[in-house]
Amino acid sequence: MTERILDGLRVVDLSQGLSGPVASMLLGVAGADVVKVEPPGGDFMRGTPAFATWNREKRSVELDLRTEAGRRDLEAILTGADVLIHNLRPASARRLALDPDALAARHPALIVCAVPGWPTGHPAADRPSYDSLVMARAGLMDEQHGHRDGPIFIRFPLGSWGGAWLGACGVLARLQHRRRTGRGGVANTSILQGSFPSMLMHWSRAEHPSEAFAAGLPKVNRPSLWECSDGVWLHLMHSPDHTPLMQQLLAEMGEEAVAEANAGHADTRPNPNFPNFGADGVLMRRRPSDEWLTQLWEHDVPAQPAVPLGQIFFDEQANVNGYVVEIDDPEWGPVRQAGIPFATTPAAAITRAAPRLGEHTAEVLAEAGDRSRPVPAPSASGAGTGDGWPLEGLKVLDLGNYLAGPLAPMLLADLGADVVKLESTTGDPMRWVARVFDGCQRNKRSVAVDLRDASTRPIVEALAGWADVVHHNLRMPAARKLGVDYESLRPVNPEMIYCHVSSYGPVGPRADWPGYDQLFQASCGWEFEGAGEGNPPMWHRFGMMDHQCAMASLYAVLLGLEHKGRTGHGQFVAASLLGAALLTCSETLVQTDGRLAPFPRLDHEQTGVGPAHRIYEALDGWLAVAAVTAEASARLRSALAVDDLDDLEPVVASRKREEVLAALEAAGVPAEPVHLDQLDAFLDDSRNVEIGLVARYRHARYGVEEQLGALWDFGDLSCRMERAAPVIGQHTRDVLTDLGFESPALDELRDRGAIVWP
Repeated sequence: MTERILDGLRVVDLSQGLSGPVASMLLGVAGADVVKVEPPGGDFMRGTPAFATWNREKRSVELDLRTEAGRRDLEAILTGADVLIHNLRPASARRLALDPDALAARHPALIVCAVPGWPTGHPAADRPSYDSLVMARAGLMDEQHGHRDGPIFIRFPLGSWGGAWLGACGVLARLQHRRRTGRGGVANTSILQGSFPSMLMHWSRAEHPSEAFAAGLPKVNRPSLWECSDGVWLHLMHSPDHTPLMQQLLAEMGEEAVAEANAGHADTRPNPNFPNFGADGVLMRRRPSDEWLTQLWEHDVPAQPAVPLGQIFFDEQANVNGYVVEIDDPEWGPVRQAGIPFATTPAAAITRAAPRLGEHTAEVLAEAGDRSRPVPAPSASGAGTGDGWPLEGLKVLDLGNYLAGPLAPMLLADLGADVVKLESTTGDPMRWVARVFDGCQRNKRSVAVDLRDASTRPIVEALAGWADVVHHNLRMPAARKLGVDYESLRPVNPEMIYCHVSSYGPVGPRADWPGYDQLFQASCGWEFEGAGEGNPPMWHRFGMMDHQCAMASLYAVLLGLEHKGRTGHGQFVAASLLGAALLTCSETLVQTDGRLAPFPRLDHEQTGVGPAHRIYEALDGWLAVAAVTAEASARLRSALAVDDLDDLEPVVASRKREEVLAALEAAGVPAEPVHLDQLDAFLDDSRNVEIGLVARYRHARYGVEEQLGALWDFGDLSCRMERAAPVIGQHTRDVLTDLGFESPALDELRDRGAIVWP
């Protein structure tokens, strides 16, 4: 086996489903020895294509924790472990003596990451932890306009995928703290908090908001998704009007018909980037998708087809970047699966398929008694420091724009890092979408500099020399032109961790193409799958592909820091929109015969993936049911007195919601109300404020600003929630003065517009 960054780290994974298993798989591909402890009969996801991807790089141990012998064997395994990952609810963890206090007493160096549905201390903490139920109760099914009125079932497991990345990143942040102090501790998150990276750009409010901030990003919007003559829909991010084909068709249509088509399209907020929105939609239907894509790509119009989930496995760019891998699975045989969405040195690797149930029980138990791990000694340089935040003392230079770049530095700031946002004198282009901008910029200091001006080069080099981490999502040709690429900055600071976020990966024909969340929702299948059977594709305003990419880059940075802690060496790390988005397609895989493995599909009405896992409308509101096991389905039929689950809809529709929920609760059927309009309710909830799920700080222009709060719970450590997003250049003078620049020189640069401060 080749060297990997987390070699020697032992992880015990007690979780099932998505979040915990994916978090431990991410640690495993980076070199950790992951022991998956399964109950008798195994993880309930066994047999699905998702299980085969989410549980690679693991050894399986089958234990019955209801028995004394099973608990004793688990304790022996934990004695030699560095990390425990589980998704137990607090009451279940206490029954098994796996709650934080009990574990800390027995294993003071152990890092514990719990990813249940709800955070500890939340009123719903001991409620069922299915993604759909959390989305329903939290009100997120009301945050996306669908093809009918009312809330819709969100097919993308938003909170679970966020929880997976946050869990893995929380573990690595705790490892950094343990290196300094010798102490373990919790690095908990939840499915609810996994939705926060996306919801930060929607669930916020301000005392004196600007017009743009108050408007936010409407639930009802009309993205530039158009159908072609062959029935394929394309998502475009720039106007196609300058392409020869569209110019020809517009001319043939005539000015009067073009104006009529533009006036007739049902968009209450016309997009200035698409002056012929209505006419373009009409004309796109006159040619097939292949012809349009050739035209669009040849003339630098970012566009992708909205295709079914899994088609991306056959994409050239995905394969050349290693985002698709071949593996011989014990159940599925030789298959192609989603690969690794980040790059580090040494490289992560997939060396083993998902294990058979209990395949390694004897092997792991034989090792357990010989692997007692001493408490790590604090590092000489860091002993006794960093007790407030996990990454206290880390310095980060953020050169990114829009969302996929800036979010990871914001999360590093949440973890305690000092982050300087270096932006142009006109500001990050995302600033005009004010609420979205603020959702990925808190806790940063803004320095505004014209990087095209040669006289500002000393500023760039001083900031690069100051930073432990440099992070950006500029296209590499632009980064080289501005002198902020790795090769240009490495001589200034060879020990830095330099992270680049690209759209399509570092190699291949699309390596330098621009990318947007919308294009990867389209090409990776979520616009198609989220729309429901037979409906036109639908963009999700959660922007989740941007956030998945950002969290993948955060993970790559933290791996780089871990490697630097072990070796003293900096390095280049990377992530991409395509890689991160493709990993979310792992509900399926390419079988030996070339066909995609089946996976759950959303119904036409956007209510769910089957009668036992969907939302229902009662007399006075909606409710969600997640009876995903055979036993739960049987209890569901009994509770509502139906012989066939297909008969449930009229039964629920004839009764009040609380009556149905009470019957399901009594029968032990996982179910929740579907709450609506929860922005103000969530931010006003005193319990949410008390447990850190709401952050409040003063903005330089908006007055008091409120946002979603901590994405992690570190127990004895806290997440940093000190600053609202900065205005352009808010900290230029202070930061540059601290770096040694004299006031007269700064004043001269400001007078000619090379730098900016308020």
